[in-house]
Amino acid sequence: MLGTDDNTTILKTLTSTLNDSVNGYREAAEHAEGSQFQQIFRDNAGERERVAGELAGEVRRLGGTPDEDGTVLGKTHQAFLDLKAAVLGRDDKAIVNEVERGEDYLKEKFEAALSDDKLTPESREIVERAYQSVRKGHDQISQLKHGMEA
Repeated sequence: MLGTDDNTTILKTLTSTLNDSVNGYREAAEHAEGSQFQQIFRDNAGERERVAGELAGEVRRLGGTPDEDGTVLGKTHQAFLDLKAAVLGRDDKAIVNEVERGEDYLKEKFEAALSDDKLTPESREIVERAYQSVRKGHDQISQLKHGMEA
């Protein structure tokens, strides 16, 4: 039998990372100049919040307490971005580039979790559904970024 502690740890890590994504998207929406970007970022924040809620529900089902905040790394990264923006300024292209970096990181976290044999079948199913949403958001931002470069 797979250990529920390992399983719960993976789920909590993914939930925290999704919370970082929600916070990042909200920050991006707040600072984006173009209303189309603001809407995309708000929509993606809402979707990530929904997915984080599903993972948090699985953590609770397993008897754990889901993390409500993001990760320390996410907070550190945000502080760095705030400093960088204060020095260099922000524009939509820079914001989209940073959002895409976050998307790459999040996608990698989910791929690593799905390759881990410590997930129970029930949890794996929820993580796979969440990953589909993450991948869709990742691809959307990637296309947006590459469209701005053209």
